[in-house]
Parts: sequence; structure tokens; C-alpha cells
Amino acid sequence: MRLNGEISSGEEEEEEVIMEKSEVGTTPFLGQKLVVGYALTVKKKKSFLQPNFIALSRSKGIYFVAIDVNKPLAEQGPFDIVLHKLLGEEWRDVIEDFRQKHPEVIVLDPPDAIQHLHNRQSMLQDVVDLNLSDCNGKVGIPRQLVITKDKNPSTIPYEVNKAGLKLPLVAKPLVVDGSAKSHELFLAYDEFSLSELEPPLVLQEFVNHGGLLFKIYIVGDSIKVVRRFSLPNISKRELSKVSGVYRFPRVSCAAASADDADLDPSIAEHPPRPLLERLAKELRHRLGLRLFNVDMIREYGTKDVFYVIDINYFPGFGKMPDYEHVFTDFLLNLKQNKCKKKLTA
Repeated sequence: MRLNGEISSGEEEEEEVIMEKSEVGTTPFLGQKLVVGYALTVKKKKSFLQPNFIALSRSKGIYFVAIDVNKPLAEQGPFDIVLHKLLGEEWRDVIEDFRQKHPEVIVLDPPDAIQHLHNRQSMLQDVVDLNLSDCNGKVGIPRQLVITKDKNPSTIPYEVNKAGLKLPLVAKPLVVDGSAKSHELFLAYDEFSLSELEPPLVLQEFVNHGGLLFKIYIVGDSIKVVRRFSLPNISKRELSKVSGVYRFPRVSCAAASADDADLDPSIAEHPPRPLLERLAKELRHRLGLRLFNVDMIREYGTKDVFYVIDINYFPGFGKMPDYEHVFTDFLLNLKQNKCKKKLTA
């Protein structure tokens, strides 16, 4: 079974795991072991299973074993936890079938819940219904319009006018399929240039936010916030003088870290902790996910008005500060909580 064209063969992966376990200088773990089977693309494995993380995990009795996608999942293991991020309906059926037949194994996360985040229309719907006004802030989403695949691009200006959206507009692919292209965005300064865009896509009103974005990483109950540079403010004067559609690469990349920059405190101040904790708790419950991140901006000139612009499943946790300790603690707590439930059952 070939999934997303990026997974290496199970045989190569298994050899690599064995080699890693026999490294010289590794202190054997004598307690109860936790076996985590993983099904990740080569790129995700490289960014997530970094040497420091592997070493710390082993010291705590956590062992990562590659899942061979060419063999029945039920014949592999046994696993305590299965960690996965592969695309495709075939894999979704495999992992869902395994999850139903092996409730004793913790699967991170349910495939149907993950699928919910692959569409930018459904992705943000759970944020719309939130009321966090009692948590030192307000969280919403930018006004947006979905342009489906069957729409003729020449009708997009009409659809935008009909919906009453204000320029400039951010255009993003509707479907998030894991490719770099699905994370591209375009900035449209005038309505006529919108006909240059290719559906399906979602159009969001651009909200000035001081050129700063907050990436909120959620790993179980743990929350970490990282600042990233983003698109700069757009003035009314600039809007009146500029026309056309401009393409931007993925804005919130690792190279655009703003954590060490000398920024205006009114822009750089983190969202209030009570707001983040309530937001994370609500989204964990509504999305049914334990591993995701939220891209959030603060409306420029305000202290407590925030907008969620994207939610990603199993993002680049390797870019999150102290991710090694956060993740190992998370995995051990999962196992511990599972054991407690067994004892009380």
C-alpha cells in the first residue's frame, strides 16, 4: 500500500529502529515499557523523531516502532499507542478498522476527526460557536466566503459583492491535503483580480494584526505559544493604490520566528492564559483531537480581540519549545490514565 507517495518501506524503517535501539551508551530502561507505533511520512518522521527526543523517550521507557503499511496493522505490535499522520481514504479505513477492533490501543487521533480539519470551511466552524467573553478576551474568525469547485472564476467578484466582504481578501485553498500548495495564500487587493484565482478556495477578510501571528500548540492538556512574523498591516492609502493578486508562501514558517525580536508590547503580548486554556479545552472537546495547533491573530489596535485563521492537525511539534519533555509527559500520562480506567472499570 502506497500512501501519499512519501512513506518509505516498512523494511527500511524497521532496520532503522533496531539500529537506534542498539546505540552505544544508551542506558537500558528497566521499568514498564511504552510502545508507540507510528505511521508518518518521511518528512514528518524526520522533523518529529529527532535524536534528542528519541533519547529522552528511551530514558523514560518509550519506544517508537515504525508501522509497515504493506502489512496488516493487526499483525504488528503489540502497541500501546498508535501515532499517525498519513493521507488517503485507504489508510483512513485501515486505522479506523483497527481502532474499532482494538479499543485497548490508544489511537492518536480518530481519522474522522482529523478529516474535519482537511477542509477550511468545516475547520473553523467550531470556533464560530464559541463564547469566551468571560475569559479576558473575544475569539472569532474573519468573515469568509467559500468558492466551490463548480464556480466559474469570472463569477467570484460577483459572489464577493453579494456576500458583502471587504477588501483586501486572503485566498486559501479549500482543501488541506498536506502539500505545500495547500498552505499557500494569496492577497487580493481589488475585486476584479479575484477572477484570476482557481476554485475551490476560501476567501477571508484580511484583518490588520501588526504583522504578528500566535501559533498555539496543543498537546493533550499542555499549551505552548510561539510568535511568528506574518503579513504586515495594510493601510487604506495602500489599498487605494495597489491592485492585483499577490502570492505568498506559507507565512508561519520556522524561519519567521518572532520570539526574540524587539516588538511593540501591545502587539507581542501573548493572549491571556485563561482565554488560551478555555479555547484549548473547548476545541479539544469539539474537534475530538489531542494533537493540533491554532493560528491566531490579535486585531491591531485592540488588546483582547482575536481571530482564529487556521487549525492544523499534528503540526511541526519539533519547532515547539521543549517539545521533547511536553510530548514524553503526554504519552506517559495517556498510558497512566488508561491503566486507571482499567482498574476502576
